[in-house]
Amino acid sequence: MQPVSLCIDFGNTNLKATIFHGDRLSQKFIFSESDAINTLQKIIAIHNPQKAILSSVINHSKSIDNFLQENTKLIVLNSSTKLPFLNAYGTPETLGNDRLALVAALSKQFPAQDSLVVSIGTCVTYSLLAKNNAFRGGAISPGVELRLRSLHEFTDKLPLVSREGHISILGYDTETAIRSGVINGMVAEIEGMIRFYEGQYGKINAVLTGGDAPFFESRMKKKIFADTNFLFKGLYAILEQQK
Repeated sequence: MQPVSLCIDFGNTNLKATIFHGDRLSQKFIFSESDAINTLQKIIAIHNPQKAILSSVINHSKSIDNFLQENTKLIVLNSSTKLPFLNAYGTPETLGNDRLALVAALSKQFPAQDSLVVSIGTCVTYSLLAKNNAFRGGAISPGVELRLRSLHEFTDKLPLVSREGHISILGYDTETAIRSGVINGMVAEIEGMIRFYEGQYGKINAVLTGGDAPFFESRMKKKIFADTNFLFKGLYAILEQQK
């Protein structure tokens, strides 16, 4: 029987968990912090994972950690966790755990190759792993909702615009002009950043992930491999590293 692992990600927008049977992701769950212990209790009762890993970028309740420690062999991801790559980031204690997991997935999927993962969620993060398996950094910019909200909140008259609706290069009113600037601007940013990295490193593997990856994948002229479960694959790779 294949070992069962529980990989958990507490992000700024959603709390998620996945079950792995061996190295195969078999199920995915999304839940709120208020329902976290109840949901995790059900997952553990049904799947009986032998080990678990938790990545969190929020200040979540420590009762969740305590529950997981009582019911699984838990790894709480942090800057001192053993990783499948060299973390040469200048301030490792400030590096988001989500980025650690994403870089671990690069290391697992593209060994000894220059590779970039672009995660589109609350923020857009760019993380590059060099072919010598060293991570030195990348870039961070606002995600789509932050950009839309900032235009509304930091001006007197611009409305709060939804991402959904007409998008063209020429907005024909204020709403469509904002949507064009934000959405098309993000597409241009992502494609331009990839070109910047290619200009320095040559051919690179590029992966698009995060909750908003499907929204942007179809809008990009440059075809990029997309995988919304990439972070969880990285968490599993880190968990396996603890053997």
